Amino acid sequence: MRIATWNINSIRTRHARAIDWMVREDVDVVAFQEIKCTEAQFPFAAFEDAGYEVVLHGLNQWNGVAIAARHAIEDVEVGFPGQPGFLKGHEGTDLPIEARAIGATVQGLRLWSLYVPNGRGLDDPHYAYKLDWLATLAGDVHDWLDQDPELPLALMGDFNIAPLDSDVGDPTFVQGVSTHISPPERAAFAAFAAAGLADVVRPIRPEGYTYWDYKQLRFPRNEGMRIDFVLGSRTFADRVVDASIHREERKGDGPSDHVPVVVDLDLSEVDDDDRPMIF
Repeated sequence: MRIATWNINSIRTRHARAIDWMVREDVDVVAFQEIKCTEAQFPFAAFEDAGYEVVLHGLNQWNGVAIAARHAIEDVEVGFPGQPGFLKGHEGTDLPIEARAIGATVQGLRLWSLYVPNGRGLDDPHYAYKLDWLATLAGDVHDWLDQDPELPLALMGDFNIAPLDSDVGDPTFVQGVSTHISPPERAAFAAFAAAGLADVVRPIRPEGYTYWDYKQLRFPRNEGMRIDFVLGSRTFADRVVDASIHREERKGDGPSDHVPVVVDLDLSEVDDDDRPMIF
């Protein structure tokens, strides 16, 4: 089974390109981020014609997440328990919950498509919101795996964090000044490992960026960042047989600024001796 995550940066603009890639690469499930549309605006017919069912959470022209699959999509959950809200200039409870998380079960796998808040600036309220958002999700992951240690769980998406210095090739991101690389953000990312998840791509593909800004020839200069991940539970990771970063999708006409990150799984009975060492 082949699954992927892709910040598509507007599904209405790039759905033909996305579907072409999905069919060409024989992808079973894609977690999309930044679809930037409401349900009424989503191009369902094009996906259905290609054999994909879609569930989504989109509220307006910002954010938005979706899961497209060739298989039945079950147990759909919009937002995770306790997901914080945000409204610029406002604090407290009852803040609007943004369209940043959707979960579903496909072929027995519990998959989440996530678009983590950007943070904007170290002194911006959005930064505190980002850290709260991540901490709440990590707490939920801990609870889910405590309740079901064998749950084949994966968090997939744009985490807006570069966990390692080697994940940063964009010279505009400077330690101590920029979001995405600050110690609190990296600690928030590391909390998912403490909760029971592992990056299932890095052991197989240790190098490679997943995002390049449109500005200043960042892609031709390969001044990118690795900020898109698939974090899996032990049961999920045990089924991973390959992974890839599809850099070529940053080329051509009208690409997203992110590229797909792909994981191949063997859903047959697991033989630990034949699996890559993820944990």
